[in-house]
Amino acid sequence: MTETNRIELKQQLTDSLEKEVIAFLNYKEGGVIYIGINKEGVAVGVPDSDGDQLKIKDRLKNNIAPSCMGLFDVVSEKNNGLDIIKIVVASGSEKPYFIKKFGMTDKGSFLRIGTAAEPMPQRLIEDLFSKRTRNSISKIKSNQQALTFEQLKIYYEATGTKLNDKFATNLELLNADNEYNYVAYLLSDKNNTSIKLAKYKGKTRVDLIENNEYGYGSLIKATKQILDKMELENKTITKITSKERQETRLWDAIALREAIINAFVHNDYTNEIPPKFEIFDDRIEITSAGGLPESLSQEEFFEGFSVPRNKEIMRVFKDLDLVEQLGSGIPRILESYPKECFKFSDNFLRMTFPVEQIGNQIEEKEIHTSGGAIGGAIGGAIEKAIGGAIEDLTDRQKEVLDIIKQDNKISYRAIAEQLKINESAVLKHIELLKEKGHIERVGGTRGYWQVTTSNKI
Repeated sequence: MTETNRIELKQQLTDSLEKEVIAFLNYKEGGVIYIGINKEGVAVGVPDSDGDQLKIKDRLKNNIAPSCMGLFDVVSEKNNGLDIIKIVVASGSEKPYFIKKFGMTDKGSFLRIGTAAEPMPQRLIEDLFSKRTRNSISKIKSNQQALTFEQLKIYYEATGTKLNDKFATNLELLNADNEYNYVAYLLSDKNNTSIKLAKYKGKTRVDLIENNEYGYGSLIKATKQILDKMELENKTITKITSKERQETRLWDAIALREAIINAFVHNDYTNEIPPKFEIFDDRIEITSAGGLPESLSQEEFFEGFSVPRNKEIMRVFKDLDLVEQLGSGIPRILESYPKECFKFSDNFLRMTFPVEQIGNQIEEKEIHTSGGAIGGAIGGAIEKAIGGAIEDLTDRQKEVLDIIKQDNKISYRAIAEQLKINESAVLKHIELLKEKGHIERVGGTRGYWQVTTSNKI
C-alpha cells in the first residue's frame, strides 16, 4: 500500500489528524486514512485500537467545523495480524471545513493536493464559503415544533444505545436558532411525509393493482416498512431441469436493500418530494428526488465516492446499522446490476432492476430465514403459479386457515410455533390467503382475522 491523493498512511495517531481529515472533507473525492501503517506501507499496528477509535471520533466531532458527523467512518481492520484503524472520509457539501480554533483561515482550512494536506488559499476559502449549500434540511426550520421521538428512541435502544436529554443537539436536529429543523421533522413520530409503493399489473402504469403508503411518522419506520414489503415481494423462483434445480430471487436481495437505503438517505427532501417505489411484472423502479450532487460526476458515483446529501440522516442510519460504510452501497449494487440500470436527470435518480429470468417454473417455498417477510406476489402470472385458484389451496395454506378459524386473534408467532415454521413463511401464507379472498384483517394490529370465504377447505 502506498500513499495517493486519496490515501494517507500514518504510523500512529498524531496531532495532525484533524488537518488530514479536513483536507479530505474539502477534496472533491474524499479519502481514506490508515493509522498503524508507516509511510513505506508496512503495517506496524496500534497498541490500543478501541481507545484510539474513541479518541478519533471525539476529536473529529469537537474540533472540526462545520460538523462532519455522518461524513466519516472509523473501523478496525487487521493487517498481517496487527490491529490498524481505517478512517473513511466523504467529501462534504458545506465546504470549507476548518479547525475550529483557527477558523476559516489558511491555518485552519486545508485541501488534499497529491499526497499532502496543503493550506487553502484565502481566496479559495472565501469562494467556497460563498457557494456553501445553504438550503440543506438541517437549516430549514420544521413547520411543527411540538415533535416527539419515541420511535427513534426505541430504534436506538434496540442497538444498545439510549438517547439522553441532549440527543437533539448531538444528532443535529436543531437549527442555528435552537429550533427543530427539517431533519427532526422527518425523524419525528408524526409528520406529513408519505412514502408511496405502487404495484402494477403488466409493464406500464395503466393498471394499478396495489397502492401502499408508508410514513406519516419516523423516516426510520418508513424505511423498515419498505424493506419488509420488498422482502415480501422478492420471491424465490425455481427452475427444475433434468440435471439440477436452480433457485434465485426475483431481484438480488443485497442490491435491492442497498438501493432502497440509498434512495432514503440521498433523497433531496428540500422540495418535500420523498422517494418512490414501483413494482411491475418485469422490473422494479426506485426513484429518488435530486440529481447527483454538484461536485460528484457519474464516474465518481459509480466508483463509490460519497458526497452525502443529508449527512444528518446518514449519521442516524449508520448508528442504527442500516448503513454499513460510506460509499459501499453503489459498488454492491454494481456487483449484480450494470450501470445502465441507473438513469440520471437534473432532478431525479432512478434505479431500475429487471426481474431475474431463469425459467418459467416457479415453486412455492417455505424459506427459513433470520428475519424479514418472504413471499407476496408480482404480476398475475407469478401469483397464479404460487397461489393457484381460490378453490385450490396448498396443504399448508389450509392448515393456516384452520388455525385462524379456531382463533381469529392469533398472532403470526403463535401460528409459526404451532406449525413449526418461520414467521416469515407464515406471513407469506397469510398474504396469499388474503389475495385469494379467504381472509381479511379487521381493526389493524389490535384487530382480528375475518374468514370471508364459504368454500369448503
